[in-house]
Amino acid sequence: MNEVITWLWLVVDALIALLTQPFYYIAIVLLALSYRRQGMLERRLLHTRLNGWPLLTLRAIFTGILIGLIVSVVYLFLGIEMTAQAVLVIWVTSIILMLLRIRYLNAVYAVGLLGIIQWVLKLFGSWEPQGFLEAVVSTIRDLPIPQLLVLAAVLHLTQALFVRLQQRQNASPVYFKGKRGKLVGGYQLQYYVPVPLMLLMPTNSGSGADLAWSPLISGGADMYMLFAVPFIVGFSEMTKSMLPEDKSALTAKRLLLYGVILLALSLLSVWWNPLSLVAVLFALLGLEAICWISSSEEENRSPIYVHPKQGLQVLAVLPGSPAEELGIQTGEVIFRVNGQHVNSQAELHSALRMNPAFCKLEVRNIEGESKFLQRAIYEGEHHQLGALLAPDPDTGFAIDERPASFFQIVGMKVDTHRTDKPAPDPFSHEA
Repeated sequence: MNEVITWLWLVVDALIALLTQPFYYIAIVLLALSYRRQGMLERRLLHTRLNGWPLLTLRAIFTGILIGLIVSVVYLFLGIEMTAQAVLVIWVTSIILMLLRIRYLNAVYAVGLLGIIQWVLKLFGSWEPQGFLEAVVSTIRDLPIPQLLVLAAVLHLTQALFVRLQQRQNASPVYFKGKRGKLVGGYQLQYYVPVPLMLLMPTNSGSGADLAWSPLISGGADMYMLFAVPFIVGFSEMTKSMLPEDKSALTAKRLLLYGVILLALSLLSVWWNPLSLVAVLFALLGLEAICWISSSEEENRSPIYVHPKQGLQVLAVLPGSPAEELGIQTGEVIFRVNGQHVNSQAELHSALRMNPAFCKLEVRNIEGESKFLQRAIYEGEHHQLGALLAPDPDTGFAIDERPASFFQIVGMKVDTHRTDKPAPDPFSHEA
């Protein structure tokens, strides 16, 4: 009973320490700024936004806490240790990498890079720098890279499950410039979450406790205390050729496979250290391969968020709108409104004004089957019933497919470029 009380106090102490750590707040603020910028982008392109940034930020925090609980339990029973110096080095490395590309904030990139640096330092084992550099080199040489990769693998496995469950919740509709210079609709999907973890830290003081279980991996210390560590894990995607839920499911499968392979390599390298370089290279190249494959697929597939020759393509549906109540879904085509064919937004507005109090719609789903919907219209509701349509292919604003940089997010810079109407084209409905 005394051991249980001791560990509960250690948990409380670790949580209090977490609240005093700047890194957790840095992660939350960066996510909040990213979601706020996302809302600004939606307003610029769609003249509305799907979800407010406070809701998205709270959802990310809550998801991170759930992931942290699961991973902490797994990690504690594995018995892998962590030091305060290791956490500091990982975070400093992550911040430096973040300045190069925002997705490098993912902890696995920092651990992978530090693993390569550690391997290089082993090749030059006789090199002993002086001063501040001596402390940095000593810390990197002592980093438990295989154990850190185990942590990264478990984090990605858990995150893959949450990506699969959340599906399209973090999907933001946007406009891109197609191959032929015309606008096409698409989605940006962001899966970044701040994850607070409880990790074991060896201690010689009387404030710690001994482990009441036999860990799979252990450094052999007699006493431990809990150390709360914030990490960021995540992934970002874009799609013009798939429904956001399908893209999320595909990404989740790839992250799951990546996590399983990385976990196997990392556990093996714990017992046979020479394998750690293979695990490190896979950690870095595996994520880059997922990015490259996804980008290549999008490049070679035809966009689906373009208007067909008859009807209007639905890009997104506003939450709580009449369109959502009617069951209109992303990727469907509004074919008729109040008996009138609609092939432009002007025709849609004209057809809705034929009966301002009631509407009847024919909507064709992904399979091309028609469904007939009807509903009363009330004052103050969205002028398109809350159905956000694919862009006009000839005019409008588009965003770059390149992910936003750290400085664009912090500066709330929304980069869009206007697409002017090109010369007449016989294939005006293709991108």
